[in-house]
Amino acid sequence: MKVCIIPARGGSKRIPRKNIKHFDGKPIIAYSIEAALQSGCFDKVMVSTDDHEIADVARQYGADVPFIRPADLSNDHAGTIPVICHAINWCEEQGIRVTDVCCVYATAPFVTGKRLADAYELLCSAGSEYCFSVTEYVFPIQRAVSITPQNRLAMFEPDKFTMRSQDLEPAYHDAGQFYWGKASAFLSNVPLFSEHATPYVLPHYLVQDIDTPDDWIRAEFMHKVLKAENKC
Repeated sequence: MKVCIIPARGGSKRIPRKNIKHFDGKPIIAYSIEAALQSGCFDKVMVSTDDHEIADVARQYGADVPFIRPADLSNDHAGTIPVICHAINWCEEQGIRVTDVCCVYATAPFVTGKRLADAYELLCSAGSEYCFSVTEYVFPIQRAVSITPQNRLAMFEPDKFTMRSQDLEPAYHDAGQFYWGKASAFLSNVPLFSEHATPYVLPHYLVQDIDTPDDWIRAEFMHKVLKAENKC
């Protein structure tokens, strides 16, 4: 069975009630649920939450909320991997054999069903343990500088100073949208950021972290423009 797991705890601090706050017309979690359902990939789309209001909203948009997440997996320090493993183990305890899992973040309004389906195809064709969304850094990381204790600048890689930007190796970072993987890999704690993963590369205009109120405003503007252009 292929399962989508959407983690959505209730205790967000920087943007209160972030996971069900309205974003461009509807609760932001609705975009992740709808993308998962539209992908056609999943036998079950689950929301893992500790919050009854989030659970109610998730069910309104078609997700299953078969359990309330325990408190020890709902604090500020709870990681995503333990939350995924908890949901897989819950399924196994109910006699549901999970083979493939996709964790989709609740604040990923740029994700679409097609991209989830394409990433699953990539996971299968590559024969990897994981496939997740990444995007290229907009500025060469080799040109990064630090501020010294003396309030001066120092390059992290001064030997790259004279190299042309186009000659520097591209670097990528996690796009923070979704993570496909084999259930066995998650349960065995196979490293995610490693040779076990295949990248699904997204363009910059589809990536925006939503951690602060400023991030939210930027993301909502981006979404409105992309929606008008039929690009999300």
